[in-house]
Amino acid sequence: MGLMTTLPSIAILGTGSMGGAILAGLVAPGVTVEGGIRVTNRTVPKARALASDAVRSFALDETPDANLRAVQDARLVLIGVKPAMVPDLLREIAPQLAPDAIVVSVAAGVTIATMEALVPSIVLRAMPNTPAVVGRAVTGIAAGSRGGAAELELVRALFETVGEVLVVPESKIDALSTISGSGPAYVFYLIEELTRTAMGLGFTPEEAAVMVNGTFRGAAELLAASDVGPAELRRRVTSPKGTTERAIAVLEGADLAGLFDRATAAALERARELAAQ
Repeated sequence: MGLMTTLPSIAILGTGSMGGAILAGLVAPGVTVEGGIRVTNRTVPKARALASDAVRSFALDETPDANLRAVQDARLVLIGVKPAMVPDLLREIAPQLAPDAIVVSVAAGVTIATMEALVPSIVLRAMPNTPAVVGRAVTGIAAGSRGGAAELELVRALFETVGEVLVVPESKIDALSTISGSGPAYVFYLIEELTRTAMGLGFTPEEAAVMVNGTFRGAAELLAASDVGPAELRRRVTSPKGTTERAIAVLEGADLAGLFDRATAAALERARELAAQ
């Protein structure tokens, strides 16, 4: 990313795949965490794997008060445990949080109101996606009723270590998650299906993978490097009365636009069901 970022002390509670991806961003060159990084996990092997000169890593199996130790004096407290575990974790750490601590949850469906009722701190919600693992996340962040612009900027800087950040009202977090959160799965599904089609045309799985994976990557990078949008880039590939035009007509005839609308609506409905639980 080529970022030069300085962040205050950070605790990551529950360093699973997403917490681990964010940790990787924090220990990348150009990022300085003043006051250090402390992380917690359930098991000793997991905790040991994450320990380094820059990272103090605790296992709950070995150190039952690991979460309390990790949050002591931490300015940014990232909550990475499963959604069902968030309320108990917040109750546990509430007495130990620093007065100026900022609590950031990446748990889907746990509202800011729920969290603000359990801790005295400034609370924000974040919704990163899995490309965080390669520093290409899109993360939505939503502020709560406490804190101001300075705290929001700190959280933005935290997530910019693993990609791009959008600030949205909490009412839009579920909608954002159906696009950027679930979106990588839609892309992988399209890649799967186009690969299957290529193999149906007689290409080997290896040849199909080179063609399809390379084409998706190339198209995404072309779009990123371009000063025009996807519609114009599509037009440039689609010669009048050519082969691509005929294929696009089939996709339009199948109402691909409506299909994406319906898929997204289904994901949004499920998000509301989960939140209601």
